Amino acid sequence: MSQAAGDWTGVDEGWGRKAVDFSTLSEPSNCREYVAVQHQLGVDAGDRLLDVACGAGLAIELARLRGAVCAGIDASSRLIAVARDRNPESDLRVGDMHDLPWADATFDVATSFRGIWGTTPDAAKEVYRVLTPGGRLGLSVWGHLKVSPGAWALAPFRLAATPKVDNQAAMVSLGRPGAGEQLLECAGFVDVRRLSVPFAWEFPDPETYARALASTGPAYEAIQNVGEIAFFDSAVEQARERVRSGLPLRAEINVVGYLARKPED
Repeated sequence: MSQAAGDWTGVDEGWGRKAVDFSTLSEPSNCREYVAVQHQLGVDAGDRLLDVACGAGLAIELARLRGAVCAGIDASSRLIAVARDRNPESDLRVGDMHDLPWADATFDVATSFRGIWGTTPDAAKEVYRVLTPGGRLGLSVWGHLKVSPGAWALAPFRLAATPKVDNQAAMVSLGRPGAGEQLLECAGFVDVRRLSVPFAWEFPDPETYARALASTGPAYEAIQNVGEIAFFDSAVEQARERVRSGLPLRAEINVVGYLARKPED
């Protein structure tokens, strides 16, 4: 879970202040995304895997089930505490993804699920450094949000101050055609491939959706601008229009994935 380079230490307040809500109410819906990218990468027994901006460590837990030996880094100490609880034998560290605390060529696989953005291009160069020759990389980023069936679920984020909303737009620009390919190729990666990644938020009711949304970094930026109560009320109002009898609230959102490889020596 990441911010722009130079401001990474602020992530713990934005994402970590409600780490338990995030890890139990929001993150479980990411499983489709995590599993799809790990499958495309062929994560398997014995792979040494690094998850960058690993958050509460659910993706690492799923990779361990495939047999990978895992490490992770995130700027939020409170999210890392949850990740360590889930993955006590993994090497999980609090730190900056622009200065990874591992030696060159340490990992066979690296992933980052909506953690590396258009505003953090240097993080891709660090990932390149710690991968072995031939090492595989899988990233996911938000795609074309406006055409997503579940775009309504992101609307409360626009309650943030205008500069914050503009920065959010710059971050998700990595999902535009050619943008991710260019970033990864400039970092040295080859065989860059773009794919569509399944993603859907599901919640039992509007209040749970609002509580889950409030646990995220973009929501914190909106809450700073309008306050906790106004944000929660806005989110509940958005969701009430989407309630379906006998079915969960569901928001399918366009997510783009990138697969790439570090060249062999």
